[in-house]
Amino acid sequence: MRTWTATTLSPLELAFIGDAVWEVYARNHVLGLGLRKPAVLHKRATAYVSATAQAYLVQALWDGLTVEEQDRVRKGRNAKSGHVRKNADVLDYRHSTGFEALIGYLYGTGQQQRLRDLCQRALVAIDEKREDAHGN
Repeated sequence: MRTWTATTLSPLELAFIGDAVWEVYARNHVLGLGLRKPAVLHKRATAYVSATAQAYLVQALWDGLTVEEQDRVRKGRNAKSGHVRKNADVLDYRHSTGFEALIGYLYGTGQQQRLRDLCQRALVAIDEKREDAHGN
């Protein structure tokens, strides 16, 4: 079905597909928490997919990334998109683009196990941060 490869896409194109892939992981995770009300589902999912959350994930996961993965994050972070999401700090937005580019790269190169492992670590990192913020 796919007519592209990760090596033929720009960092922003990888971020485009990576955003969608990460959104699916986040939504599956939120459903797995047993939440069912649409408004609650949306609010919780946003905690994982916001630019701020994704920028945090770059920092939280950085030391566990391979040199190649760090390079993909850098290329995504440094790509000039020409816009910033509303309600997003410019630096957060750029780092989140790097995270999305990495997810897109792993997806596009067929590194499914690494993608699952990294996304699981990312979900846990956000959950732990949320628990710390709520004093749990």
